[in-house]
Amino acid sequence: MNHVFIFSALVLMLAQGCTYAISRDMVDQADKALTFEMLQADPASYKGKTIILGGVIAHITDTKKGTMLEVIQKPLDLWGKPKRTDRTGGRFLLITSVHLNTLLFTPDREITVACEIAGMRDYFPDELEYSYPVVLSKELKLWPLERQGWEKPQWVDPLDRPAGPPQSPSQRSW
Repeated sequence: MNHVFIFSALVLMLAQGCTYAISRDMVDQADKALTFEMLQADPASYKGKTIILGGVIAHITDTKKGTMLEVIQKPLDLWGKPKRTDRTGGRFLLITSVHLNTLLFTPDREITVACEIAGMRDYFPDELEYSYPVVLSKELKLWPLERQGWEKPQWVDPLDRPAGPPQSPSQRSW
């Protein structure tokens, strides 16, 4: 009997730690058959539908009515977190009705959003004209920054010296 109780408690603890990024209610409302590629091809035909998207913030702008984020779309993993990949379907504009803290919501931060499709909009970042699918935020998750450390090794260029001024070849110690 003790083994069954311990096993059940362990399963419950694991299930709590591995919850999806968006609430169950929003996941149930979302159209799971709708892909980002379908949305990008014809946003007007999906207007009003709910979809779950994720990606990396490219640009953030405060507006009179809230905040607009330009997001580089990324595929989502099993928990709704954007995958760390170069693969992307393109970009979309995310409109929120609240003003987001621009010190937290910065470029290169990962987000997942349950949103309503609003259509298409021309947008002019860097003086180039693009047409983006526009979505309205219903529920938004900003993923925490991951600490870089020994448990997550990363490649470091041994010749790069970011901690000091550039050195002339005669000053280098190698």
